[in-house]
Amino acid sequence: MSTGFPGSPRVLRGGLVLIDPVTGAIQRVISLQYNPDTLTRSLQPQSVGGTAAYSEPLRLKGPPIETFKLDAEIDATDQLEQQNPDAVSEGLHPQLALLETIVYPDSGTLISNNQLAQAGTLEIVPMQAPLTLFVWSKERVVPVRLTDFSIIEEAFDPQLNPIRAKVSLGMRVLNVNDLGYDDKGGHLYMVYQQRKEQLAAKVARGTLSSFGLAGLS
Repeated sequence: MSTGFPGSPRVLRGGLVLIDPVTGAIQRVISLQYNPDTLTRSLQPQSVGGTAAYSEPLRLKGPPIETFKLDAEIDATDQLEQQNPDAVSEGLHPQLALLETIVYPDSGTLISNNQLAQAGTLEIVPMQAPLTLFVWSKERVVPVRLTDFSIIEEAFDPQLNPIRAKVSLGMRVLNVNDLGYDDKGGHLYMVYQQRKEQLAAKVARGTLSSFGLAGLS
């Protein structure tokens, strides 16, 4: 997305990528219409619990539980001005449906499982969703699970189609403890963590003198 001024840098978009969890094939790319102004992140360290927490307080049992939260705005005003037929007839319904169906099981599979249940099948395997990747620059391409999803529809056309909305997304990073090392998502997570380590190594080492200390004793 360009700012429209000659020589201005190209602004990359953040968004989501849905991939086949087995083959890794890209199924859908969902870019945000406007990048949010803020991205909230949290890290919950995974320390050893129980009695081991007292005998080995410095040990970590795995990567931290990391979460992202953002608010994305979607607006059909430009499409309406350009007489986009989908926007005129349906407003933002297609864009919202695209995001919402990430957390829906496939309707065909629902029907198939119901038919299996009616036929007396004793065990029906839970439905597998695509693996969702959160992309926020080349430094953050990370597998996630949507944990929180809310929509505020702020304006409507005469047919009550939403034409402006705000979508709040909460995401939990899926790490190798969740996915395993041989999984495509597990591999992408390790690339993500290793890149953090590479970036951290670029920061100059601090010195005790900056704290006014000559040593630790």
